Amino acid sequence: MRQAETISVGLGMPNIAVSLVPGHIGTQDDETLRRNLLEVTADEVVRNLTTVRAARGDRSEPAARDIVFKGGLTAVNAYFLEHGFGDGLPVIPPTSARIEAFLRHTARSPDEMLGVLLPDNRAATVWSVAVNGVMAGCRPEYMPILVALIEAMCDPRYGNEHSGNTPGGDTLIILNGPIIERLGFNFTQGALRDGFLPNTSIGRFWRLYLRNVAGFLPHQTDKATFGNTWRVVLAENEAVLREIGWEPNSVEMGFAAGDDTVTITRFTGGGSLSSVTGSTPQQMLPYVADSVQRFNNWQITFTTSHGHGTLRPLVVLSPIIARTIAAAGWSKRDVKQFLFDHARRPAWEFERQLRDWNIRGVWDLGDDERAGRIPHCFRESDDPNRMVPIVWRPEDYMIAVSGDPLRNNAYVFAHNGFLGYPVGRRIVTLPS
Repeated sequence: MRQAETISVGLGMPNIAVSLVPGHIGTQDDETLRRNLLEVTADEVVRNLTTVRAARGDRSEPAARDIVFKGGLTAVNAYFLEHGFGDGLPVIPPTSARIEAFLRHTARSPDEMLGVLLPDNRAATVWSVAVNGVMAGCRPEYMPILVALIEAMCDPRYGNEHSGNTPGGDTLIILNGPIIERLGFNFTQGALRDGFLPNTSIGRFWRLYLRNVAGFLPHQTDKATFGNTWRVVLAENEAVLREIGWEPNSVEMGFAAGDDTVTITRFTGGGSLSSVTGSTPQQMLPYVADSVQRFNNWQITFTTSHGHGTLRPLVVLSPIIARTIAAAGWSKRDVKQFLFDHARRPAWEFERQLRDWNIRGVWDLGDDERAGRIPHCFRESDDPNRMVPIVWRPEDYMIAVSGDPLRNNAYVFAHNGFLGYPVGRRIVTLPS
């Protein structure tokens, strides 16, 4: 109810009436649901249709350059925490001088609007990017990256309006280009670990911007059941990629090799694969393929009934694994083909997941394929034990290379489908 009332303000309908359906329909039998609808919901619908709701109060906000508070570090942080402007950690006060230092690293006008973000329907401006960059502890020279990130956040293909959905998915930022080494991003031992200023502060910036500009607030519009903490930036090891002849993620996203780019995509979870042992791809990759299928479990709803081919799992390989695979003459495309061929589950199990556990209205792979909604690879026969893939094409897999160069480990991410679809942007820096 609180979510509906809060979102209605951002949608321009602040006085829209809302009626309660008690409990969760997914845990009620038919009789309980019927009784709740008739005895509670129906009466509220009638009451809402026959009465005039009082107008809500004004939700006007201060202008961009208004000073909202004056005080020392402790007082500022107490104020921000009380008003929901922070994430529970100390913030750097966004003074005018600090904001101006960030703005000097971009040619964009401070008042330029990069897009409009739901649920608050608020404009994303270059000025607000600088404000939240300061608060997150970023350095001014990170500003071009922050602007590119918010341009990507505003891309409708990404689906930012789903950032508060119940699975608690959170965004991973993948960085490519010479800017990685120029600004000191970590891409070796401890990748994805906090403790490295650029990786950590930019990851934190993303979540602060979702809170302060888009309007995703816990217990209101952010309805995660179990939240993922914001993720630090994943920077690829482009030196290893050049050495083994594999293209970086940025090229697969449509950019030129050597471009500074960001890619954003939302994941609901993931896990590490320890000791991916072997001296050939055929020995190493079965472990990876099995883990991809296991980690992307309920997420297969984005493959068929709920997302129609929008599942984009990510596999992060440590350099030693990538080198071993490439030494056998395998390209990234070959690895993706292997995952497509081997990250599979029996058709009956795929259908059971959709039908009994995720309660999807469309779950029969045969009917879906005959209707032309999914590719033929999901019905190469009518054998219920046939093995079917979890994505439509080999190209649907994302592969990155990062992490400790002396460890044969990998990491698999479970993707959130169209509720966080991968999009990228080029980072535009000022001439040196």
